[in-house]
Amino acid sequence: MASLDDYRVFVAIVEQGNLSAAARHLHRSLQAVSRSLQGLEQELGVELIQRTTRRAQPTAAGLAFHARIKAALADIDLARSELAEHGARIDGRLRIAGSTQFSAPHVVPMVAAFMERYPDVDVELVVADQHVDLQREKLDVAIRLGELADSRLHARQLGLLRLVTVGAPGYFARHGRPRSPVDLRGHSCVLRDCNSEAQRWHYRRGERRQTVEVHGRFSSGNAAVCNAAVLAGQGVGIAALWQVRALLDQGRLETVLDDWQLPGQPVHIVWPPGKQLPARTRAFIDFAAARWTAEPPG
Repeated sequence: MASLDDYRVFVAIVEQGNLSAAARHLHRSLQAVSRSLQGLEQELGVELIQRTTRRAQPTAAGLAFHARIKAALADIDLARSELAEHGARIDGRLRIAGSTQFSAPHVVPMVAAFMERYPDVDVELVVADQHVDLQREKLDVAIRLGELADSRLHARQLGLLRLVTVGAPGYFARHGRPRSPVDLRGHSCVLRDCNSEAQRWHYRRGERRQTVEVHGRFSSGNAAVCNAAVLAGQGVGIAALWQVRALLDQGRLETVLDDWQLPGQPVHIVWPPGKQLPARTRAFIDFAAARWTAEPPG
């Protein structure tokens, strides 16, 4: 019979895109992840994931099952968090790290809801643009955006943030609107970091995939600065929807290539390895996972 770990493996494969990435995310071997998936499919009698040499694409049945299972796992996490109230006292000080832009609109409401549920917990939110060393700074957990660098930290993916392709109306009036990803080759693009990977933008529409090598005169390692450059008419950019929603609503930015999907930006909660987690820390990790499923950021 499939275990909860098997279901978590399946969810990780769908969200990470392939078995190897899921294995790294779960800190398990590739063989163990593959066995979990095979056992689950055999028990259910249906193919959940179509495997290729590079990708693990969920089938239609797999996508439907993923939505159900992810919600069910979130309910289990929330129940476990609530049960912790009865098995151990949830109190003390919790130190959480978050990024400058994301913390105020998204981390603070989650922390406030957690503090309402656990009135004996105090929270200090440490906000910084750069990733801080959790052990050196004596932090309990951190909320991190984007792909995780290899480290000894434990991690749990909360979800994915939607990315969109955007530009200023004035730029499109002067240079036209790209109708397909390949059209971006003829546009100036605002680059997040100036490296080879930043210049490759990956799109998907159904089973079709296109990777486009883009070029532009403006680049920055800061997302807010890149968004400001796009707003100033420096070219087409990629932005997290939550960062530019207000500008889109105001008509100051416009989306293009809406029928093409960009890979989502992962969001993880991470914590230091090698020690027994305090009850308040475990409760917050489970609470964050459950809340993200119930109320994901836009």
